[in-house]
Amino acid sequence: MQDVEAYERRFRRAGLPLFIAGYSAREDVWTRASPLLALVLLGEVLGAIDLQWSLAGNLGALAGGIAILAAAVAVSNRVRGRAAFAMPDDIGWPELAGFVCVPALLPLIFGGQYTSALVTAASNLVLLGLLYGVIGYGLLYIIRWAARRLSEQLTAAAHLLARAVPLLMLFAVVLFLTTEVWQVFADMRPGRLTAAAGLLAAVGVVFIAVRIPGEVRTLEAAVEVEPPAPPLDRRQRFNVGLVLFVSQMLQVVVVSAAVAGFFIAFGLLALSPEVISTWIGHPPTSLVDVVGVEISHELLRVSGAIAAFSGLYYAIAVLTDTAYRAEFVGELTEELRASFADRADYLRALSGRL
Repeated sequence: MQDVEAYERRFRRAGLPLFIAGYSAREDVWTRASPLLALVLLGEVLGAIDLQWSLAGNLGALAGGIAILAAAVAVSNRVRGRAAFAMPDDIGWPELAGFVCVPALLPLIFGGQYTSALVTAASNLVLLGLLYGVIGYGLLYIIRWAARRLSEQLTAAAHLLARAVPLLMLFAVVLFLTTEVWQVFADMRPGRLTAAAGLLAAVGVVFIAVRIPGEVRTLEAAVEVEPPAPPLDRRQRFNVGLVLFVSQMLQVVVVSAAVAGFFIAFGLLALSPEVISTWIGHPPTSLVDVVGVEISHELLRVSGAIAAFSGLYYAIAVLTDTAYRAEFVGELTEELRASFADRADYLRALSGRL
């Protein structure tokens, strides 16, 4: 029987860190991220300065920012019963709230920079979310795991691709050669275009996400180990569901990227600048010249919009094809069977330590 630590390393590499007994954000996520959080805090002390001030004024603001940060750390540690400047052995909501709020206060206190304060607080929230996903749920490991199996999954999905892609391409080509589509998307501002693509992506995410809990239950029931291991708890099921979700979304992203690449190439070959000018009412804006062929902003915008529609279509096709769903879950059952069996052995090894 393998060592407990070896099992835990394998769970992390498989993107299933929550299979580790006693795994918690306070002790296993934020403490591992604490060096990075401390580095970010020190960098954000610079938010106290203002380039319009004198050197002496900025040095004074910088010293004041450091003092405020040090006082916040000391108060937090003393409230938790630690030495004033001790490195925390666990990080909870008070420390995380301080990480978001204290650096955001510095631009307000030193110069009344409201926009900078809001940007700092929002950036820190996003950073905490990314760190929680990367460390807490092994997101990078999940992406690497899914990427290694992407070609196998697309091959397994050949029957679905054979049915979905021809109809998808016919639908997309008709849209691509429609004047109204070019008039809508060619001159759309980048922010609005990104928001529209994000809306389509969000709908696709919802379509896939609503099926994940049922697939996790199917997967858990299909994988049998002897002797039986305790059922997964809610957080562990979420971790397995995240593996399934990333695996399926990666397929959608690859298909969407392939569609975008196809229409960029098709547009360069089939559409002259004069035709595009007739559709949009002005000459296309050249972005880059590749061996004498100009790629325009308008072509990239329209190709990206068609790719976003195609990704949504493919995501729905994945959901509604029962043969593919059964094959997909069956393949992942084989892939994850080793992790479930390791979990049973790991729990027995862990109980033998006690």
